Amino acid sequence: MTYECSCALCAMPETLPSGWRRDLEPEFKEEYFRKLIRDLHGEKFFPRPEQILRCLTFFECEDAKVVILGQDPYHGPGQAEGLSFSIPAGVARPPSLVNIMKEIADSTGKASRCKGGSLVRWAEQGVLLLNTVLTVKEKLPRSHSNMKWHLLTDRIIELVSEKGESVVFMLWGRDAQEKERLIDRSRHLVLKSPHPSPLSARKGFFGNNHFKIANEYLASKGKGEIEW
Repeated sequence: MTYECSCALCAMPETLPSGWRRDLEPEFKEEYFRKLIRDLHGEKFFPRPEQILRCLTFFECEDAKVVILGQDPYHGPGQAEGLSFSIPAGVARPPSLVNIMKEIADSTGKASRCKGGSLVRWAEQGVLLLNTVLTVKEKLPRSHSNMKWHLLTDRIIELVSEKGESVVFMLWGRDAQEKERLIDRSRHLVLKSPHPSPLSARKGFFGNNHFKIANEYLASKGKGEIEW
């Protein structure tokens, strides 16, 4: 089923930890954000309104260890849960997620700790699973790409770059790599490769070793490794 927006839309900022809420308050007051919320009222979209900013609810900005940028949420019923590339437990894995799991096993020598398709375990360890567009219509990928979500998500990326320390940014595909301009490469590690989609995974996503490289970098900076 799809979800009609409700007052949960207007309450989105209140679901955030205090630091994120403070840092993003200027964005929430901007006309583009107010219009975005107005336009979503009466729409049917994924994920549920209370999950739109879910990726920010697991830790404060300065505690991010890794950022994995997606494009927009999965557009199939029951798939999107507010975390890029993640799906609820019990839902069949989309092809991109299957390829991500394959690369984890190939590069680290271990199967992912995420036995189902949910990547909540990563988020709990400091992985920001951020889509650049935060909503989508059912079966219509990129259908909300003109709604100016990028103004908010660009600011989120900038904040992590400004306030985080030694963060790994994984930029898969052209859309994600366009965000490199927002990241201070003198302070963070930027990893780039093709997208894990079946259309491009064999053109360089497979074998990119990003999950292994990320943990080696985090360890070198005295930060805990991610249990992928």
